[in-house]
Amino acid sequence: MSTKILPDGDLQQDTRPDLSHGDGDHERFAHYVKKAKITESAVTGTPVVALCGKIWVPNRDPKKYPVCPECKEIYEGMKKGGDGDGDKK
Repeated sequence: MSTKILPDGDLQQDTRPDLSHGDGDHERFAHYVKKAKITESAVTGTPVVALCGKIWVPNRDPKKYPVCPECKEIYEGMKKGGDGDGDKK
């Protein structure tokens, strides 16, 4: 949230959530989000949350950007399941 000073000297509080995240580096990457959440966001316009914590409304082609290293690290560290090979990561 932010506050701005109006021309008459009054303060105006912006109550919208701040959807930015850090220094803007997240804008240079494609992020990992559940596919169902991407679809829901496309229909409703609601923001999604990536594994790395970035919050935004997807509107770009992720294939044009490199994968977020933080999302990739988190994803690769998640427990694999259902493949039946017995490999426990």
